[in-house]
Amino acid sequence: MDVEGPDAAGLPPEREEVVAALLAHQRRFLAFVERRVGSRAVAEDLLQTAFARTLEKGGALKDGEGAVAWFYRLLRNALVDHHRRQAAEGRALEVEARDAGDATDDLELKGAVCACLADLLPTLKPEYAQLVRQVDLEGRAVPDVAREVGITANNAGVRLHRARLALKRSLERGCGACAAHGCLDCSCKPRR
Repeated sequence: MDVEGPDAAGLPPEREEVVAALLAHQRRFLAFVERRVGSRAVAEDLLQTAFARTLEKGGALKDGEGAVAWFYRLLRNALVDHHRRQAAEGRALEVEARDAGDATDDLELKGAVCACLADLLPTLKPEYAQLVRQVDLEGRAVPDVAREVGITANNAGVRLHRARLALKRSLERGCGACAAHGCLDCSCKPRR
């Protein structure tokens, strides 16, 4: 990774000294960053970004040695930002992994849904029963089901809400207290 010299960049003469001082320390900067990130490629990317920032915003720097100290501070800040991003990505991956583990629990729960539900679905309006079956039991997305049925996603959402309320009332009326407490091993016979 080589940054072009001051003449090629078309810099004003007062900034040539700053750029020359930074270029003279380029290998030291790279080693400094690489030791802290453990990857030459990542270190080169961070260093290149830091050089670009310096060329964009480093107009106030007047002497070469002051620029080197300032540039080390810039690199330290870039390293802190890099490590924060890495930590945030790591946390996001942990959440994804945990959610993937929960997905298997969801499948077990779906298999244990109260048997009364299957008996009560046919008592709903056919369009309500279809939405509950496709969205809640099959796990399909509301917009996809809406397109298939020929209605808007908003209309499908309203119908699904009404269908769930009607199903809830039917379960509470038919199964009584066990429906209110979320039983998963239902042996009652729902009254219609």
